[in-house]
Amino acid sequence: MSTILLATLNARYIHASLGLRYLYANMGALRPQTCLREFTIDQRPIDICEALLSHNPRVIGLGVYIWNVEESARVVALLKQIAPQVCIVLGGPEVSFEHAGRDIIRLADYVICGAADHAFATLCNALLNDTRPAAKLITPELPELASLMSPYDDYTDDDIRHRLTYVEASRGCPFKCEFCLSALDKTAWPFDIERFLLDMDKLYQRGARHFKFVDRTFNLNAKISIRIMEFFLARMDDRLFVHFELVPDHLPDSIKDIITRFPPGRLQFEIGIQSFNTDVQNLISRRQNNQKSADNLRWLREHTHAHIHADLIFGLPGEDLASFGRGFDQLVALNPHEIQVGILKRLRGTPIIRHATAYAMRYNPHPPYNILSTDRIDFATMQRMARFARYWDMIANSGRFTLTRPYISGDAPFARFLSLADALWAQTGQTHRIALERLFELLLRILPTQSAATASEIQHALLEDFRATGAQHIPKSLIHPLEPTAKRQTTSQRQSRHIRAS
Repeated sequence: MSTILLATLNARYIHASLGLRYLYANMGALRPQTCLREFTIDQRPIDICEALLSHNPRVIGLGVYIWNVEESARVVALLKQIAPQVCIVLGGPEVSFEHAGRDIIRLADYVICGAADHAFATLCNALLNDTRPAAKLITPELPELASLMSPYDDYTDDDIRHRLTYVEASRGCPFKCEFCLSALDKTAWPFDIERFLLDMDKLYQRGARHFKFVDRTFNLNAKISIRIMEFFLARMDDRLFVHFELVPDHLPDSIKDIITRFPPGRLQFEIGIQSFNTDVQNLISRRQNNQKSADNLRWLREHTHAHIHADLIFGLPGEDLASFGRGFDQLVALNPHEIQVGILKRLRGTPIIRHATAYAMRYNPHPPYNILSTDRIDFATMQRMARFARYWDMIANSGRFTLTRPYISGDAPFARFLSLADALWAQTGQTHRIALERLFELLLRILPTQSAATASEIQHALLEDFRATGAQHIPKSLIHPLEPTAKRQTTSQRQSRHIRAS
């Protein structure tokens, strides 16, 4: 039994909530009475309620985010029907702003708006001492980072074995990009580097090998960035993997030097380009040197083994289809390993809302609050681009179409892939649940109509790419004319295929 429960619904089991662990670590004298429970959004709300209430709690703190708000609202509604005496406290970015007219806010007892590291424990102390605050909405001061207890001991051994280890060396962001909640921050605040590295060493000694940094601007302070990367280089093994988010136009030689020392498969950078259109950048208060960003991306691909994941956003105010297409082609030419095409979302509290009237920006009223149309992009085009993003992720980002990729993108990748996406939609009416074999067959059917290459060349590329996936059965449609029948593979052929796939 636990008097206080900390809970959230993660998108998938592999994700573990760093925010909850901060709250749990900072419960002070109430920690022995507190329990941390995590669920996933595919679990039934009624089953989540049963699990929560089995602890017989007096207080339930629920972390609410864009990916779980609808499911969390159902959980709160059920809890208030089943156990109205339990005090429900909400926190997280999805409930920190714009509270009017929302059932999840109306049903909750309290909402902590902003950093709850200390505020949740303070509220629980008041509730357990029957001194309930009068105000439902609580907006705490930002905590001093040095005052926070470390959350990393609260990753269990099972977490370390089976889940991503989320860590942060800093909080906040000095930039003001209006689509991001970090635009509300005044600056970035670093944690004490010595204490942080001690925490990382403890995690490493316990077996943690997949570290995902949630810092918005990891490379902002070169000295600290280098200390952290040196830490991981000194502990490099064949399991270690580290993910950082980089500012694209800030890559001094001192950071470049250490990046070159990471072996293949150990380092990933997420790099937000978002738009190459300078007018759009100025409109959304985004400071970015496009030439430096392009030069740095090119350098990373040509001189390092880092895996590069670059982001673009479609639907920003002032950007039309042609402008986005030019930016996309520019990014493809820089050859990152992955390009994530994101459809603009209006996160609650972000300043992007100030452009809604001037640019006729209409958003989905339900999560994920994606843009539906602007003065430059109608709804039908927005739907086409949502499909484009999904198919690009399925095909170009998957790594399964190495040899076929030149026939997919060619010298005009945006126009070519948009045409391919339109054809895939016309033939399937699906953007999900397309079996791998069917996807290859669809590309075999569509690509020869869109490429100057011969059908035989495309077929051969698709066949070799399919073999590299390690699939046991090769579709007859993919068998090259030089191989008139599908022969049973020999042991050596199967071994060779597995070597290529690995």
